[in-house]
Amino acid sequence: MSSKQMYQEVILDHCKKPRNWGTLSEPTHKAEGINPLCGDHILVSMNVVNEKIENIQYEGESCAICMASGSMMTAKVKGKVCAEALDMTEQFRVLTTEPDGADRGEGLGSLAVFSGIRDLPSRVKCALLPWHTLIAAINSQTEISTEGDKDPVPGSGTTKG
Repeated sequence: MSSKQMYQEVILDHCKKPRNWGTLSEPTHKAEGINPLCGDHILVSMNVVNEKIENIQYEGESCAICMASGSMMTAKVKGKVCAEALDMTEQFRVLTTEPDGADRGEGLGSLAVFSGIRDLPSRVKCALLPWHTLIAAINSQTEISTEGDKDPVPGSGTTKG
């Protein structure tokens, strides 16, 4: 199976059956993520106990790439300490934005299917939005956007607005 076929299968699977979909009733941390260009709008909620992500959920309206990324992200970081989740976020950013990112994405497992997205600049922010919303929640920020001075990927080609 080609990497493109695997990418499409994984995206489709996580769109049809998103993992950890919903919102926690009394989260210790939560944040809203917005990608105005695509229209993605998500909420990440989680319970963090002793720096460990005990439970995490996300929901909202988003494109298939954002939904699949959020589904896979929640599955990957649940049970991890916040520092590990932040490290995974940086690995995922490198995987999706840097030319040699696929070589440096070890440890991300099935998330490696997103390595080819760097060739689709307009879709990179869709894949990154759940991860940046996770960072915002960990840092007790209530909202993050992919545009203007709030863009979590500096130099990504957008203008401040």
